[in-house]
Amino acid sequence: MAPNSHICLVTGPARSGKSEWAEALATQSGQSVIYIATSALDPADLEWQTRVALHRDRRPAHWHLQEVPIALPKAILTATEHDCLLIDSLGTWLANLLEQDDDTWQATVDALIESLEQTPASVILVSEETGWGVVPAYPLGRLFRDRLGTLTRQVGTVAGAVYLVVAGYAIDVKKLGQRV
Repeated sequence: MAPNSHICLVTGPARSGKSEWAEALATQSGQSVIYIATSALDPADLEWQTRVALHRDRRPAHWHLQEVPIALPKAILTATEHDCLLIDSLGTWLANLLEQDDDTWQATVDALIESLEQTPASVILVSEETGWGVVPAYPLGRLFRDRLGTLTRQVGTVAGAVYLVVAGYAIDVKKLGQRV
């Protein structure tokens, strides 16, 4: 898998500024921005609604919104070369599909990677870093953490730029680092 200059991964811990950095990159693209929200809004979860509202209020009104909790590869493939897709976030998308067995999940990841390699659009993906802490004590937590780490690594392989955002600062680790 060769890196694609039109794909960018932005990753980092909670509240690091990764979504804000991704939004700045989308604005700088000069393209028509389609914000793909991978979460499903739960009317009973007021705290989540507040988080979503913060993101919504920060985005320019002329950006288009698509809510895509499951069919992310399909949404990516519908974009044109004039579009910049901002996908926020891979962790939430994964959580929506966590009950898939290993084979189904791998097929889902393969479809995502294929869609990223085939789309003519610019794509900015936001992903959470969850593996820097302790190993979760419960199986579902370990599955989520391991799948997200592997997914982020696979997307990073095809991305032309990979930004790590920490404490409000973004660094392009692809420029500074060595592939493992």
